[in-house]
Amino acid sequence: MTDGSSDMKQSRRTDLTSLLDLEVLDVDFFRSTHARLPRGVIGVYGGQVVAQAIVAATHTLDRAFHIHSLHCYFVSIGLPATPIYYHVDRIRDGRSYSARAVRAAQNGKMFFIMLCSYQKPEPWQPTYRSPMPNVPAPEECDTFQAYFRRRAEEETDAWTKHHYTGKAEFHDGIPIEVRRAAGGFQDGFYVLCMWVRAVYVPECDAAYQKAVLGYISDLLFLEAGGYAIGLRESNEEGADVTGYCTTVDHSIWYYSDDFDCTQWIMFESRVPQAGSGRAIVHRRAFTRDGTLIANLSQEGVVRAKVYGPGEPSKVESKL
Repeated sequence: MTDGSSDMKQSRRTDLTSLLDLEVLDVDFFRSTHARLPRGVIGVYGGQVVAQAIVAATHTLDRAFHIHSLHCYFVSIGLPATPIYYHVDRIRDGRSYSARAVRAAQNGKMFFIMLCSYQKPEPWQPTYRSPMPNVPAPEECDTFQAYFRRRAEEETDAWTKHHYTGKAEFHDGIPIEVRRAAGGFQDGFYVLCMWVRAVYVPECDAAYQKAVLGYISDLLFLEAGGYAIGLRESNEEGADVTGYCTTVDHSIWYYSDDFDCTQWIMFESRVPQAGSGRAIVHRRAFTRDGTLIANLSQEGVVRAKVYGPGEPSKVESKL
């Protein structure tokens, strides 16, 4: 296995250093300077919006405060070719905790909102962390590019072959390396484990690392819900075929101020329930040495290509 060509790494490097940049327009008012639409993504990648919102909120606080939790709603899909405007509301400034609300808008319409909380760290307090699951080391795991290209080679259907090739090309073009460690049912949950790392991030402080983790946190998150109910990729219709998948809400709880997203991070995703066109996925993020650094949850629309009474087939999916 290889990590990819130097040309591809250079391309990813350029992307990652610009994807979180914001232009300061006024007090508590910011504008995105770059939006990217990876192959296969309908709108702006949700992780980029989350990360930029973190950057905007953090800009309004004393550096002694570190973000410890965020809760987001994606009201509609963001447009990649249109600037995103972020407005920060200073909800509360306290001695130990502070709160912010961030609204993202395009063309005068809000499409994303985030409520986040900041804390002055208390490292002297006692600590408990659940252990990391036992999974193969990243060097022993296939990249998702290799995994999807192997799936494409195994397929005989032209549409499905093209689909998996496109997924491999998506991973070629993002500033994140992903390796598949495990996937399947365990103790009544569907569990997906994968190693992730940012291909390039300049040396930076904890606040920026948390924004980078917000960026990579949206990757292959909700898809686990589709795997749990046995959805497959096809241009056919049926209750076992993926029809539509998009995030509605996204939450992160940070429990570390000392991690580096250019080093391997293990994401363990668990799906406790899916139904009614929705799925919820809980995720834990560990450093390679087994330290739990964050807990995450995401719920969203996960629909099969099956239609309700009186609903015509092949209609445009709507939230």
